[in-house]
Amino acid sequence: MDLKPNHTASVIADPVPLSKSRLGVPSSLLPYSSAAFSRNLFLTVPWKTGILDDVRTSSWLDAMKSSSPSYKKTRCFNNELISADTDVAYHTWMVKYPSALTSFEQITSFGKGKRIALFLDYDGTLSPIVDNPDCAFMSNDMRAAVAKVAKHFPTAIITGRSRDKVYEFVGLTDLYYAGSHGMDIMGPVRQSSNDHSNCITSTDKQRKEVNLFQPASEFLPMIDEVFNSLVNSTKEIKGTKVENNKFCVSVHYRNVDEKDWTTVAKCVRDVIRNYPRLQLTHGRKVLEVRPVINWDKGRAVTFLLESLGLSNCDDVLPIYVGDDRTDEDAFKVLREGNRGYGILVSSVPKEESNADFSLRDPQEVMEFLKSLVIWKKKSAL
Repeated sequence: MDLKPNHTASVIADPVPLSKSRLGVPSSLLPYSSAAFSRNLFLTVPWKTGILDDVRTSSWLDAMKSSSPSYKKTRCFNNELISADTDVAYHTWMVKYPSALTSFEQITSFGKGKRIALFLDYDGTLSPIVDNPDCAFMSNDMRAAVAKVAKHFPTAIITGRSRDKVYEFVGLTDLYYAGSHGMDIMGPVRQSSNDHSNCITSTDKQRKEVNLFQPASEFLPMIDEVFNSLVNSTKEIKGTKVENNKFCVSVHYRNVDEKDWTTVAKCVRDVIRNYPRLQLTHGRKVLEVRPVINWDKGRAVTFLLESLGLSNCDDVLPIYVGDDRTDEDAFKVLREGNRGYGILVSSVPKEESNADFSLRDPQEVMEFLKSLVIWKKKSAL
């Protein structure tokens, strides 16, 4: 796979000419359109001084609001506020993205005689979204469900968190872990994996031989610099949390007063304007600074399938469960060629997705995992 920096990507720097925009908008609107962001909310912003500073900040603020919709309080699922109108819209949305629980027979029917490989996001999928990202603990029941499913199917967690951090949260050894949106993968040892550059043989915490794949390793010093700068520049903004996820930096603004979001955006802008090889993406009330390379969660899924000896096999059914925009890359990989199923976790209707099914919250994810184990045991009889 080509891991060279993708200079046609939307980066926070003086942009190069684009003949075909990744943002899904006419190139004539770039780079000055305040609406220039797509499903993944990559922003292309020119670094020029003057009145455009205000335009850039406005664009960022619009993107931050878009990635953090608010709803009239009526009841709450997974820390997302649901209004009556939204609930109606959700049921309409589920016509296109039916519940993986009610569609379980359809999923397992397609999986009959196939080897299932399971890929799971962490935040919002195995654990609830919480105000303090350091407290996103999974329940003991969820941990037990993941442990059981991993005994029957190859299972990997692919997260934006650092690999070490998510391992601390999960604490299970029978899994494969991919942190930093797939830029830090610890997987099984196979010759095909060693063919990749940036892939070395290492040992895990149980001293078992594994492959460690880090396609963005050259960016580590740069990420550390940006992390320290962002900690310093945002320290006076109440509620801001800057997290070093090894190959990316996350700036959480979930606990920041909305009137201060512009200040958060300006701080991030001022720091990364000197790093043209980094890009900005948005998640659920988080700004993420990431290297500009051709790597994402979708490529991480492909890499792990190759490492497991499950790629290009007609008898393999990969299933990916995730809740955020960055999971769309994995959904897309599985949708292409009808390779597998993507399951989007959301308690509110979302924009167009590459997922096939949906689950409302981590509780339903746990029910789905338990159902897979029961189905596997029955099918073995």
